[in-house]
Amino acid sequence: MQFYRDWIGPNKPCVIRNAFSHWPALSRWTPEYLREKVGSKVISVAVTPNGYADAISGDRFVMPEERRMSFSSVLDIIEGKVDKSGVFYVQKQCSNLLEELPELADDVEPHVPWMSSALGKFPDAVNFWLGEANAITSMHKDHYENLYCVVSGEKNFILLPPTDRPFIPYGVYQPAVYCQKDDGEFEVIDQSDSEKVPWIPVDPLDPDLERYPQYQCARPVHCRVKAGEMLYLPSLWFHHVQQSHGCIAVNFWYDMEYDIKYNYFQLLETLSEVTGSDWN
Repeated sequence: MQFYRDWIGPNKPCVIRNAFSHWPALSRWTPEYLREKVGSKVISVAVTPNGYADAISGDRFVMPEERRMSFSSVLDIIEGKVDKSGVFYVQKQCSNLLEELPELADDVEPHVPWMSSALGKFPDAVNFWLGEANAITSMHKDHYENLYCVVSGEKNFILLPPTDRPFIPYGVYQPAVYCQKDDGEFEVIDQSDSEKVPWIPVDPLDPDLERYPQYQCARPVHCRVKAGEMLYLPSLWFHHVQQSHGCIAVNFWYDMEYDIKYNYFQLLETLSEVTGSDWN
């Protein structure tokens, strides 16, 4: 298949236009429609004080508070109808579209036929995303071939190829979670029984080059994905994501092949550790 030869095989990202123009979701997913279809459904929502979920804060890897609330309550927050503290983001990455919001599944495809054909498999997960503009995804990588479809609004990606791994710092951090107290303030609670987490401490929006000088050798690619557009994000590419307020997206995760590309990346990981290009 040409897409496999041109993009998947070479492990190159691309933006695809009109790839899902036939989805009813593009015209249906208004706040009114979503309230009618799934407004009463209780879903998982990530809540943080600053919009950074699964990110480094001080010397901790801090995960969001996972709050159960109705979809209508999330829309009220997005539309500014209620006072609140914290930043809210529907980002549960466990095929939440199919598991929590199956009423919306008919408005999209259960998989992307040409991608499934190219890879010879169906996606492992189909995820639904909705959040505030302050909700930011810190830099990380995934072991998935990712098709990211923006239904409304836009997403801004910073992408770095796997070959930039020697320039990207990693540390090992104590995991913790945010917890909002009755007075609205957030506290950080250590997960003392959990193993430490390797994560990237550098912020590509404002990199501390004095602390992480090798990052200046990295060559990030900035990519804006608008409503109706699909980003093919190859496995093992590092990415950082911002979004417009109330942006809605659906993505498909296909498990990567653990082939020569994966072996090459593992070699880069090992060399980065041996040469001391990671910072703790």
